[in-house]
Amino acid sequence: MHTRIAIILLPNFNMHATTAFIDPFRVTNYLHNEGLYSWDFISLDAQLVPASNGMELKVDKTLRECEGRYDLVFVSASWAPEQYNDRQLIRYLRSQYQQGATLGGLDTGGQILAYAELTKQRQVTVHYEHIASMRELFPHTHTCEELFVIDDRIATCCGGQASSDLALTLIYNTLGVDMANSAARYIFHDRMRNASDSQLPNYYEPIGYAAPSKLRQAIVQMESNLEHTLSIKDVAHSIGVSQRQLARLFKDHTGVSPVQYYVEVRLDRAHGMITQTQLPILSIAVACGFNSQEHFCKAYKKRFGCAPTADRKRGRTPFHFRSFPAPHG
Repeated sequence: MHTRIAIILLPNFNMHATTAFIDPFRVTNYLHNEGLYSWDFISLDAQLVPASNGMELKVDKTLRECEGRYDLVFVSASWAPEQYNDRQLIRYLRSQYQQGATLGGLDTGGQILAYAELTKQRQVTVHYEHIASMRELFPHTHTCEELFVIDDRIATCCGGQASSDLALTLIYNTLGVDMANSAARYIFHDRMRNASDSQLPNYYEPIGYAAPSKLRQAIVQMESNLEHTLSIKDVAHSIGVSQRQLARLFKDHTGVSPVQYYVEVRLDRAHGMITQTQLPILSIAVACGFNSQEHFCKAYKKRFGCAPTADRKRGRTPFHFRSFPAPHG
């Protein structure tokens, strides 16, 4: 059994996600002394494709040179996926899917599959910076926060090291537990995380945290309810404290009230969407819980010192996700 893999690299793709995805297949070939997997790196039209870290990767062929059916076709994308709603690429993806290939996306590659109309009524995941915009752009796609998702013949992943989890799961599904374990051990992947694992578990910070548990729970409630906002009374009730206790927690650890913090969380989400997508300003305002564009623009300018349209011209801004407490001020 031989599996052919196509990795379509879009400009500014995530190098880590791409190599983390390929490595388990490489190791499986090496450990079992068999050519079980082969792969081609493919570009839209260039011989060298720049990654987001400044490195360049030489491709095996361009899209026009591709012949035959692959078993796995993955799009590796990162920044500004909306720039690559490319007609030739969309046709190719649809053709491969119709021929029986499993299609996938690394980092923001799932958004390209959505442009190809291959994700309707399916579960898909992308890097957390783009989850909100995916939900706005593709309401008939079930965009989730999991590390990776396999929904029939659509497999998507948030990128980074989770790409190895997805690859190992694909190996496990076709070749069994022994093969997957061997590959995981060889690359020092100490635990193959499940598809149900969240990109960022609710109360987890890699370096640890000092903020009290109740404050972290309140922030998660706010982050999880941006478009349809909760009252502060509801936030307090959901974590089992009084409004007075909640106000004291926020004042002591963030310096602002729960109401102000909640507004800042929503504006921070909007900040990322403004600079990373081309979604209409009104759509972003609604997605972040503002009932009018006028109110949104006024609050946005007060927080960031410029109007949303001017901010968009400046370029992308990192999106902060569930930091405890999140940046403010």
